[in-house]
Amino acid sequence: MSLIAFDFDGTLSDSEMTVLLAERAGVADEVAEITERAMNDEISYAESLYSRAELLGGLDEADANEAYDAVRLRPGAARLIARLRADGHHVAVLTGGFERGVERALEREGVEADTIVANRLPIANGRLTGEAEGPLIEGTKDDALADLAADLGVPMASTVAVGDGANDLPMLEVAGLSVGFVPKPAVRPVCDAVVASMYRLGKVLEAHGVLSESA
Repeated sequence: MSLIAFDFDGTLSDSEMTVLLAERAGVADEVAEITERAMNDEISYAESLYSRAELLGGLDEADANEAYDAVRLRPGAARLIARLRADGHHVAVLTGGFERGVERALEREGVEADTIVANRLPIANGRLTGEAEGPLIEGTKDDALADLAADLGVPMASTVAVGDGANDLPMLEVAGLSVGFVPKPAVRPVCDAVVASMYRLGKVLEAHGVLSESA
């Protein structure tokens, strides 16, 4: 068994959750600018997430749910997850994005991840509070990957990490196989392989013996 850890926004999904939320809160431009700076490693992920959450403060819960419902998996992502799990691998989503959006996107496609490690935007009195909480704000994805591998008894050499942005760098650096999904320039140098589609990712996993070849 291998442990396959996916980033979500920009990797498994081409939706950007905070942007979908920001469009409904009327702060899309400000949030997009902060997101881009974080992905290019110009500001820390924690700083960017707290800043974006603050901008989203006051958004009505119904509008937030609409945004989560709009999150979609990339073409081919659901099939790849299903293939990995059918081959006996443990599929994890490690994301600084939000649990509810990840769950809705997977449910829509009728697939499950074995583990989801994600953050949350708390709600009080029917509105987002402007705060953020969860394991991947201050914490990093290398720790999350190592902890999960230890829990499962999977050696780090048998882990695969797939991501695109600067906050994926820690897990890409420690994984047995690191794959960049259209990675940002700061991320590309640490990747063992770079892909631009879920189909190509499947082929990379076949080439490395993670997946059995599809008929």
